[in-house]
Amino acid sequence: MNTQSNAVPESSFQSQGLAPAIVAAIRPLYWSIRRELWENRSIYIAPLAAGAVFLLGFVVNMVTLRRHIQGVWPLDRAQQHDLLNTRYELSAALIMGTALIVGIFYCLDALYGERRDRSILFWKSLPVSDLTAVLSKLTIPLVILPVLSFAISLATQFIMLLLSSVILLGSGVNIAALWTDVSFFHVSLVLLYHLLTVHGLWYAPFYGWLLFVSAWAPRGPFIWAFLPPFVICVVEKIAFNTSNFLALLQDRLLGQGGSMASDNHPKDFMATLIPEHFFSAPGLWVGLAIAAAFLAAAVRLRRYQGPI
Repeated sequence: MNTQSNAVPESSFQSQGLAPAIVAAIRPLYWSIRRELWENRSIYIAPLAAGAVFLLGFVVNMVTLRRHIQGVWPLDRAQQHDLLNTRYELSAALIMGTALIVGIFYCLDALYGERRDRSILFWKSLPVSDLTAVLSKLTIPLVILPVLSFAISLATQFIMLLLSSVILLGSGVNIAALWTDVSFFHVSLVLLYHLLTVHGLWYAPFYGWLLFVSAWAPRGPFIWAFLPPFVICVVEKIAFNTSNFLALLQDRLLGQGGSMASDNHPKDFMATLIPEHFFSAPGLWVGLAIAAAFLAAAVRLRRYQGPI
């Protein structure tokens, strides 16, 4: 009886001690991520600006369309659905593309910038490890930018729906159909899944490579990031008259065929996004392993390299 009565308090004390340890380990990463957001406002300003520009163009387009309606809506319900859904997809594509460009330039400057302005001397004096610092910078393109893109895209599409309802009111358009034909919940979940898988996990090797170059490059990280792949493609073409490395980069960047699907899986890109296919694809795990190797090299370089 005594043994059993003593076992419960001991396990509860262990669990109580484990939670503060986890919080203490996560807290430096959390504040490091917040620091990146404070110092790099383009992370959220650029996607917001892209959404605002698209909304401006959308209003002009809807006003022009309203003038040509002349009291009679020329399209049936299916055509109306396709017309507006195309604009929703374009807004999401613009915001996602903007976030991808921001992620590329952010990674190139993430570790190079702190060496250039010598702020690395201050950050290294804080009780934050090099691993935590590099992981916080990787979290921006892998998690923060996809989630921000999703939230901004969803807000932009909802505002587009409101604006189109107001502008087309009284024009003969079935306003109720505008709301019932748009499935924001389903489309938003698909968009979030696409951003986290493709823009996050699938592009992880690119982000790892860019962070490695940012930690190593003595000058011009942009040139050092894109010159080696270009040289490899040219040398392979001249020496062997093949373009395997270029095809590998295209498959990784565009997600078309090849490495994402095995012989037993469909080669269609959207089919490879099905969780069963995506997470069982060898190319995903090979890419994550390559990204981990680049990150380990970036951590080591940050630990031993000083300011420029």
